[in-house]
Amino acid sequence: MNTIFKTVSSSHISISQLMLPSHTNFSGKIHGGFILSLLDQIAFACASKFSGNYCVTASVDTVNFLKPIEVGELVTMKASVNYVGKSSMVIGIRVEAENIQTGVVKHCNSSYFTMVSKDKEGNNARVPGLLLSNADDIRRFQNCLKHLALKKEISAQNPATNFDSIESILSSNLYNVKLELQ
Repeated sequence: MNTIFKTVSSSHISISQLMLPSHTNFSGKIHGGFILSLLDQIAFACASKFSGNYCVTASVDTVNFLKPIEVGELVTMKASVNYVGKSSMVIGIRVEAENIQTGVVKHCNSSYFTMVSKDKEGNNARVPGLLLSNADDIRRFQNCLKHLALKKEISAQNPATNFDSIESILSSNLYNVKLELQ
C-alpha cells in the first residue's frame, strides 16, 4: 500500500503559448497535431512532477476538439492528476484559447492521458497515492473510475456482430462499405 500521498493540487501544471502561422493546417486553423504534441508534453510534465519519475504515455483515452483555435490566440493548457493506480496516472487536461485583443476565452479541448511512471532501469515505478481535497478532486476521480469501468466493460463484451468474415460485415448493412475486388 502507498505510504506517501500527494494532493491533486501538487500535480497542477499550466503552460501558455501564442499560436503562430507556422502552427496552422491547410484551413488556417491551428493544426490538431500541434495541439496533440503540446498535450503530450504537459501530460508528461504533470505526471513526472507528481510521481518524481520519468513517465511515458500509455494511452490517450480521450481527446475532444471542441472549438478551433486561431492564429494569434494565447493557448493555455491546465493539467492535473485525476486518478492513480500502482504505477499509472490519468492526467486531465483542459485547453483554453484567449483572444488577446478582446480577452474572450473559449474552452477548446479536453483530454485524458494515461501516463506510466518509470524507474531508472525502465521498470514501472510505484506512484504516490492521491489525496482528494475538494469537490472537484472527488468529481474528477469518480469520473475516472466510471471511464475505467466502461473501458473494462467494453473490452470484456463479446461483439454483437460477427467480424470473422467480410461477408458477415457486408451483409449486416450496419456499415457504409462496398466490396469490389479486382
